[in-house]
Amino acid sequence: MLVRDAMSTVVLTIGPTHTLRQAAALMSARKVGAAVVHDPDAGIGILTERDILNSVGLGQDPDAERTHAHTTNDVVFAAPAWTLEEAAAAMAHGGFRHLIVLDGGEPVGIVSVRDIIRCWAPARQQVPA
Repeated sequence: MLVRDAMSTVVLTIGPTHTLRQAAALMSARKVGAAVVHDPDAGIGILTERDILNSVGLGQDPDAERTHAHTTNDVVFAAPAWTLEEAAAAMAHGGFRHLIVLDGGEPVGIVSVRDIIRCWAPARQQVPA
């Protein structure tokens, strides 16, 4: 199975000057755990729920903190034609749970550990009542 078969095509893209609260609200509304941060100066990065949690845990103000200060810019990108094994290996090697999927240099999806598990887990059997 390929990344294109498992990835979410709901790609939330935010800017580097959004506050962490704004980013969290957008991520919550879209029910996603990561947002693509498009920064004209730094390129494409990623902000995850863990980045927001770490900031709040440090006592930082989510209304004052900007996404650019918490974005990972050293990103490993996946291609839609990668196998799920390749994606899982990249995540395990890098210690992260989301990969931005690029096609032609543009974000077209995000694949998460959860997406991969859903594909690899056997279909749930209905238990008779």
